Amino acid sequence: MGRFGPLEILIIAVVLLVLFGRGKISNLMGEVGKGITAFKKGVKDSATEIEAASADTAKDVTPKVQDADKDKV
Repeated sequence: MGRFGPLEILIIAVVLLVLFGRGKISNLMGEVGKGITAFKKGVKDSATEIEAASADTAKDVTPKVQDADKDKV
C-alpha cells in the first residue's frame, strides 16, 4: 500500500505520454532542469555571500607589538 511498483509507474508514464504528448513532456523536463540549475546557482551564490560576510566580521586576535617592544626584539 502506498508504494508504486514498476508496472504502476509504467502505466502512469504511458498515460502522461498519451495525454500531453512527447513534445510537451520534453519541454517540461527541460524547464525542470533549468529550475534545478538556477536553484543550485542561487544556493552557491548565497553561501559565497555568507562566507564573505563572516570573513569581514572575523576578528584579528594576534597580539599587537607596541613601538617600545619592537626595540627589545
